[in-house]
Amino acid sequence: MFRKILQAGTKGEGDIVDLTPEIRHAVRESGINDGLVHLFVQHSTAALTTIEYEGGVLTDLKGALSRIAPADIPYAHDRAWGDGNGRSHVKAAIVGPSLSVPIVKGELGCGTWQQIVLLELDTQPSRVRSIVCTILG
Repeated sequence: MFRKILQAGTKGEGDIVDLTPEIRHAVRESGINDGLVHLFVQHSTAALTTIEYEGGVLTDLKGALSRIAPADIPYAHDRAWGDGNGRSHVKAAIVGPSLSVPIVKGELGCGTWQQIVLLELDTQPSRVRSIVCTILG
């Protein structure tokens, strides 16, 4: 087993950070030839997924999440805490905090047009997010 904490800086709500290069580096660093990469973001207003990292589809994803949890409706979390990020928690819970990807012959097993991304969903202007990268094989 190999474990590494990855750090990703974000620019605020809606930022989508491509983590694929750092994860590929961690797989090579681990020396594991066949196995699994498990990723877990340690924050309740960020999420992990795979997507084609292309401007149009990134815009589509942001739009879809805004329709699922819009900014202009009341959230019980906002009433309780007053921090205005109730929608951020909802979006993060729907997408999810973790992701597993196979390792095949020492390489990350993503598809040709598939990248691993961190979604910044919080309403704060910028953050540094921690992602636990565990590699098993």
